[in-house]
Amino acid sequence: MPFTRADLMRRLDELGIDTRTHEHEAFFTVEQSRAAKGDIPGGHTKNLFLKDKKDRVFLVVAEADAAIDLKRIHEKIGANGRVTFGKPELLQDLLGVVPGSVTPFGLINDTDHKVTVVLDAPMLEHAVLNYHPLENTATTSIRREDLIAFIRATGHEPQVIAVSHGKLDLDAPPAGD
Repeated sequence: MPFTRADLMRRLDELGIDTRTHEHEAFFTVEQSRAAKGDIPGGHTKNLFLKDKKDRVFLVVAEADAAIDLKRIHEKIGANGRVTFGKPELLQDLLGVVPGSVTPFGLINDTDHKVTVVLDAPMLEHAVLNYHPLENTATTSIRREDLIAFIRATGHEPQVIAVSHGKLDLDAPPAGD
């Protein structure tokens, strides 16, 4: 049985990690969360659950508007060939969350340490970062140092790599227009 949001909050308290959680309607995409993020200070994020040809699994954590080339990211993260998005069943099995709730807090459920964690270096320029607390009806703010301490407490050593290349221009017209 995967850890719940309440279990996560207890674990953060045990580690002496101070967080602040903001309740909101369920968000399933970064786009849906854009309206609410103005009310929540700190860096807003997206999380990519990826798998390579040899079934290695990666959790790539970046700023919400970071531009990431999925056709070439394997070169930066050490994946064996191109990566694809991991299936929802694998996500549930390893991180204990469903699509739309992917978060580095899910590492609490990866007790076999099958997931390689990659933190996009530019994201760590923010002193405070925001993630779902295992469910997409809330956002939890955590200091970047505390995020890294939490990840390490789960038995994972995060790789800090610049995987993004700039930011998406959200005001630009779609390609082909």
